[in-house]
Order: sequence, then structure tokens, then C-alpha cells
Amino acid sequence: MTKRGCKGKYHDWLTEEGLTKLEGWARDGLTDEQIAHNIGIAVGTLYDWKNRFPEFSEALKKGKEVIDIQVENALLKRALGYEYEETKVMVDADGKKRVERIKKQVQPDVTAQIFWLKNRRPDRWRDKQELETTENTKTVIVRGEDEMRKALNEK
Repeated sequence: MTKRGCKGKYHDWLTEEGLTKLEGWARDGLTDEQIAHNIGIAVGTLYDWKNRFPEFSEALKKGKEVIDIQVENALLKRALGYEYEETKVMVDADGKKRVERIKKQVQPDVTAQIFWLKNRRPDRWRDKQELETTENTKTVIVRGEDEMRKALNEK
């Protein structure tokens, strides 16, 4: 940062170097509170800067987008189950080393499935659903988590 101002001055963070650092912190998963601490400002000041300076806000959004996609992909992978290969180095009785590859499976995770469906398809999977009838009255259906688990396991 420049020598002319203190660490928390906004103009220092609107430079290419500053915006790149902000984006990196967001990509690394730091919270707004942690980013404000790193800059040397109060979190309220960070929110003010996000509102006042579009490039500041965009750098944070751009960085968070990358990690959000990685988490979404990991959640989906966990929800569907996956296969992976484990490598072990084995030593025979005579001292010879050999590499053994074992395919393993992680079973689909029902909790991850429920979380995914409740967030991606709330119209069909949230706990409370409102359905309109022909008489302009509303009927509320409560679908509990146990019922959702059962429905998912039956498919």
C-alpha cells in the first residue's frame, strides 16, 4: 500500500493490487469481519465501502463466487455419492514394496440431498408448502424431515 495514507484508507484498496488482495481473501473463504480486520477497519466501514465503491464490492463478490461454486460442487458430490481410488504402499514379508490401489465408494448422503433440495427446489421440498385451491383458500402441507428421508430413500 502507499506510504501517504494509513492502512485502512479506501483509496489504497481501490488500486489493482488492493482489489486483487480483496478478491483473494474472499476466494480463500474469509468472512467480511476477517477482511475488515485485515484491512484495519471496522466491519461497518467495510459495508459502507461496498456500497460506495462498486469495484470494491465486485472484487469481493468475484472472489466469493469461486469458493461458493467449489462448495456447491462438493455438496452435490456428497449428495450423489462418489467413487475414489485409495493408494497404499504395502511391504511384503521379504521387504519388497508394492503399491496397491483400492477403489472405494462413498454412499449418497441423505442429509446433503435434503439440504440441496430444500435450497434448490423450495417450491417442492421446503418444510411448509402453500397450495392454492379453487376457492381462493390456502392449504398448508407440512413435510417433516423424516418423511423427506423416507421419500428420498425410496427413490
